[in-house]
Amino acid sequence: MIKTPAEEWKTKITQYRKNCQNILEISNAVRYAGVINSYGRTLTGIVNPNVKPLLKSEQVKNEFFVVSTLMALRKATSNAIGKLNYVLLSHQKASIIIIQKNNVTYYVSIEKKEKDLDKIISSINKII
Repeated sequence: MIKTPAEEWKTKITQYRKNCQNILEISNAVRYAGVINSYGRTLTGIVNPNVKPLLKSEQVKNEFFVVSTLMALRKATSNAIGKLNYVLLSHQKASIIIIQKNNVTYYVSIEKKEKDLDKIISSINKII
């Protein structure tokens, strides 16, 4: 049976959500796992229930817009310098891991106290 575009979209969103749930299970240090599109719109996202969000709603929209713009501009240089593996933003209160796959961007926030980011990044790549 052929799926309608709406059914295909729902299937993709469900898979993104499952991926986010699996990313949250990697470590208690994972604060948030979400997927955004090329315009910075949230397709799905899950906040760890044990943490208080650091950003307000409007700040999140702005953050995701900036990230999606960065990722779009990075695509233009990928032929010259190679495919982007991930972006790591290190802030005082949290680290952000950004990984692009199949025209969507995974945005994962991690507690600053976490020291083994390489292991988390490897686990995220296995999930997505």
